[in-house]
Amino acid sequence: MQLLLGSLHEMDSLLMLMIFFLQTEQVLGYELMMQLLIRNEKDGILVPIPQYPLYSASIALHGGSLVPYYLNESTGWGLEISDVKKQLEDARSRGIDVRALVVINPGNPTGQVLAEENQYDIVKFCKNEGLVLLADEVYQENIYADNKKFHSFKKIVRSLGYGEEDLPLVSYQSVSKGYYGECGKRGGYMEITGFSAPVREQIYKIASVNLCSNITGQILASLVMNPPKASDESYASYKAEKDGILASLARRAKALEIAFSKLEGITCNKAEGAMYLFPQICLPQKAIEAAKAANKAPDAFYALRLLESTGIVVVPGSGFGQVPGTWHFRCTILPQEEKIPAIISRFTVFHETFMAEYRD
Repeated sequence: MQLLLGSLHEMDSLLMLMIFFLQTEQVLGYELMMQLLIRNEKDGILVPIPQYPLYSASIALHGGSLVPYYLNESTGWGLEISDVKKQLEDARSRGIDVRALVVINPGNPTGQVLAEENQYDIVKFCKNEGLVLLADEVYQENIYADNKKFHSFKKIVRSLGYGEEDLPLVSYQSVSKGYYGECGKRGGYMEITGFSAPVREQIYKIASVNLCSNITGQILASLVMNPPKASDESYASYKAEKDGILASLARRAKALEIAFSKLEGITCNKAEGAMYLFPQICLPQKAIEAAKAANKAPDAFYALRLLESTGIVVVPGSGFGQVPGTWHFRCTILPQEEKIPAIISRFTVFHETFMAEYRD
């Protein structure tokens, strides 16, 4: 890492910094920014709910305050600026100094892709409110909806014509996500723009304390950042493999989305991107009471019964946060495509049996 950072110091004139995290993927980047942003419990970070739990855990670890804003499930997990502003104002009225806004696009666990117009609104909001924008963009290649396209927040910031220090932006990427999905091989990086030179210097210092990265992680990060070009001999095979993987993931997402939507008590938004579906489940009152008797959250009770009956693992929505009184679960689309029909069949049998058992 020291060698990588040494060469990056030469790019200071671009007011840009890219730091590579090759032992714990992009997680170290989040930790670094929480360390910089949070001084005490009066410092707050706006985080979407549902959220990837890394954010709440990292904020708690550094002694800050999580300021939640709820994504709108009825509009496909849309980010409503009016709600974010309301949460910001409420936090400030309680003496919390809100310092940053986290956006996950494409969404985890919700699988939505932000509209470009929405991104412009988000950037303008951060600029007007003096917030650092933390953009988790690790699933940017995984877009399945024909009417949606990934736009980086860096592109949005530049297209608005903001100056180099008008809006602090941190963008995250990972080698274990996207179409490559090299899970088990950890690596990631973050790019920062819009920070003043003294702040960038402190980021360099904190990043430099970490141990040097492993060779395979460096190679993977390099490949993710520099994929084959159309003029390269390997481009045809690379593109065929990439397109094949993404097309398969899209088919898996659609199959699960359709299957969930057919089941009693389950509603499921379209899978626009990332690797997840986050269906809402309306549980019978008897199931909720049984969960309470077992000292479990209702969605955790359902997920455990599913695991015990079928071997299928889903994560309860209560692990990500959700509107009070609603219940969800997160399902990945990662099982091999040929196994999806069997998974759907087992899930359907379980769900119908569960609902019949607890039906009021």
